[in-house]
Amino acid sequence: MQDLAGKVAFVTGAASGIGLAIARSMHQSGMKVMLADIDADGLAQAASELEGSATVICDVRDPASVQAAADATIETFGKVHAVVNNAGVGLGGRPGSIPLEDWRWIVDINLMGVVHGVEIFTPLIRSHGEGGHFINTASMAGHWAHPNMGPYCATKFAVVGYSECLHEALAPEGIGVSVLCPGFVRTNIANGGINRPSGTEIPRVIPQGGESGGVPADASDLVANGMPPEVLGDWVIECMQRDARYIFTHPDMGPLIDGRHAMIKAEFERSAANATLRANQTSQG
Repeated sequence: MQDLAGKVAFVTGAASGIGLAIARSMHQSGMKVMLADIDADGLAQAASELEGSATVICDVRDPASVQAAADATIETFGKVHAVVNNAGVGLGGRPGSIPLEDWRWIVDINLMGVVHGVEIFTPLIRSHGEGGHFINTASMAGHWAHPNMGPYCATKFAVVGYSECLHEALAPEGIGVSVLCPGFVRTNIANGGINRPSGTEIPRVIPQGGESGGVPADASDLVANGMPPEVLGDWVIECMQRDARYIFTHPDMGPLIDGRHAMIKAEFERSAANATLRANQTSQG
């Protein structure tokens, strides 16, 4: 989707952080933007900055809320072309100590929020025949298995895989799909766990392998000193216009991708070298 002027975008998590940055860049590119979030005050402030935009309260966990937001978008702008499924929260902890209600909470937001956006907005994009684009926010945590971030990594790995499927399925219809996989960006994600249902103490998580210069740091510190959201917002627009499958932001995290792929390749080659497995292979699935 290269010509953005006059096109309509719907953005979740748009009251702050990455969502607001993408919405701002879309607005500057001439798009009409519907800002969606559960934060009414933040939405009002964002709308005051982005002249001509509109706002809607939307809880992505609830398909009825997403449907109502979609209806409001069509009522306001007539159609929709780009959907940014961005709303998300963070949650970590040691295996065996994470309340199941918190697991359900993060899955409902980070994964099902994306599913709701895709299932509800795809028919609306199809209906006008002008093509469109989905941007689904995952994370480098969708490619990097951190030992103490199981819930977050699980949902982000799921968004990556889901988006890969969508890219193949929707490309023939002229609908692009990009999965956004940022590294550390200056947002409030480190505090996202304060609203989790269990209310248990938030663990302090020390990432391993992605630190600048190899110096361990608390995740909140890395986020506080991360990439400015506005830089990411402009990059997302550029990537959407060239129909990028993946949107990466931090070249210094390349070793995480390389290390994971090398590990997978090594194990696959071991299986390929096993004579018994080769002799009994009946399918590729």
